[in-house]
Amino acid sequence: MYVLDSLVYRLRRGCETQPYPDGPPPALPERHGGALRLDAAKCAAGCTACLPVCPTEALTRPGPAPAQLDLGRCIFCTACVEVCPTRAITPTGDHRMAARRRADLVLGGTNGAETARLAAALDERLRRLFGRSLRLRQVSAGGCNACEADTNVLGTIGWDLGRFGVQFVASPRHADGLLITGPVSEGMELALRKTWEAVPEPRLVIAVGACAIAGGPFVGHPQVRNGAAAVVPVDLFIPGCPPHPLTILDGLLRLLGRLK
Repeated sequence: MYVLDSLVYRLRRGCETQPYPDGPPPALPERHGGALRLDAAKCAAGCTACLPVCPTEALTRPGPAPAQLDLGRCIFCTACVEVCPTRAITPTGDHRMAARRRADLVLGGTNGAETARLAAALDERLRRLFGRSLRLRQVSAGGCNACEADTNVLGTIGWDLGRFGVQFVASPRHADGLLITGPVSEGMELALRKTWEAVPEPRLVIAVGACAIAGGPFVGHPQVRNGAAAVVPVDLFIPGCPPHPLTILDGLLRLLGRLK
């Protein structure tokens, strides 16, 4: 009887998995400003108002050049947005931030980019291997569990990461790559390296969150390695503190060539 009631209940509820990417993406929460834009043309000469308020030194001003914003180090506290007198730094509300190269996350300065250069897909050979079936081993290398939690959200019924052929596995020997969170603490460095070595080649590495990209709030601390790239080669950088699940999903699908 209880089984029948459960089946009837589920039929009445219908499909609760969101239509994205075939349909429009869900709206970000109001407090989640999404990616930041840096308009160097509005950056006032000699202004350094944003520099001292950044807790991770994601903002720098190299000489006379406009300010430079590193989205990989940014924790999106928006303190810089609040103090910028010319509104040169603004939130975009855009969930898309993942990049293939670390340098593509650096805005303004001599680079001149206003927004991050979004990730390109893997080459044809790797897309044939991983495009429809990607198994990842998740490694928390000293993380606070925020990025880990938002990664776990992708396995819920509303997101259903498995419908894209992407699944998390328990053993690196069964994986195609690693999804790394955390700043890579001294105690996790050897474990991360051994886990990476256990993944069969060809293998991928995805760094999720400001900590895994550049150390996050712990950048420069002697007991962290300032991100995964100091230990293993990284193929995809997904900024945020933590990244929204939609940002993580967007990065994964771009890497696999599943988004236009």
